[in-house]
Order: sequence, then C-alpha cells, then structure tokens
Amino acid sequence: MRIIQTTQSVKIPSDVHVTVKGRVVKVKGPRGTLVRSFRTLQLDFEVVKNKKNTTVKVTKWFGKKKQVAAVRTVCSHISNMIKGTRLGFQYKMRAVYAHFPINCVISNEGKTVEIRNFLGEKRCRRVNMKDGVTVKFTDEKDEIAIEGIDIENVSQSAALIHLQTKVR
Repeated sequence: MRIIQTTQSVKIPSDVHVTVKGRVVKVKGPRGTLVRSFRTLQLDFEVVKNKKNTTVKVTKWFGKKKQVAAVRTVCSHISNMIKGTRLGFQYKMRAVYAHFPINCVISNEGKTVEIRNFLGEKRCRRVNMKDGVTVKFTDEKDEIAIEGIDIENVSQSAALIHLQTKVR
C-alpha cells in the first residue's frame, strides 16, 4: 500500500545557513561547513522561510513503507549536521588495563593515535582519524577525547580505536 504524501521538517537556528540544490544539502555554521548528498533517495527538499523561523521540509510522494521511513532518517541526518556545525561532537574513551599499563600517544597534530604496550605486546598499533576529526587528552588519567563536526566521522574514528584494541 502506498502513502500519498509524507512530510517532515527540521527547524534551522538563526546562526546556521542551509542550502539545498539537487538533493545535496549544505549546512554552514559557526564551526564549519558540512555537505551531504541524498541523490539516491527520491525525496523533495525545500527550504521554507517564514517571518519567525526557517525550516527544511522533506517530502515523499506515493511511497511505500521503507521509502516513507527514509524521510525521518534524512531529517535526522540534517539535524545532526546542524548540531555538528553549531556545537560539534565529542566522544570520550578511556584506556582500562589490569596488569600491563597501556600507553596512548597522540601524534601528527591530533590526527593519529598510537597504542603501545597493549597486553604487553611490543607491537605499536596506529589508528588514523577520519577527515575533520582530532584527538586530545582530557584532564582524567588515560582518557582521550575525539572531537569533530561530523558525527559519522567522529563515531567511526572511535570505532577504529576500539577495533584495534579488541582481543581476538
């Protein structure tokens, strides 16, 4: 069964500028710019400006259940882009050990993490961060903070560190 029309909208704050051209959404905020393409999805995008606020309206005409579900997914992606360009995202990770103290070294101006002495191994494990992601130490012992404006790159970088230290 097809649903005739499904519409959702995302409010845009005053300090963020959003442009949509050919299903490519560009969000420009105080922390930077993010661009994301939704060309594979057959959706209608529209930037609606009112006296009070500005919104991005995402519409799907005559969609099935899975296609209609993509409307909310796209709205969530756009809201994450807005939140990232305004505030940024930060993941915190901590090195936990029992006997062999794990040594984490941040090099290449916060673009690479080197993990040494993992389970007493001599091998050094290197993890390169994704584009736009930096790593720094926090005030707590053995804790690192992974920061950036794109939530997917920040979470993928944290997952790469986790995978390098996974015991197989």
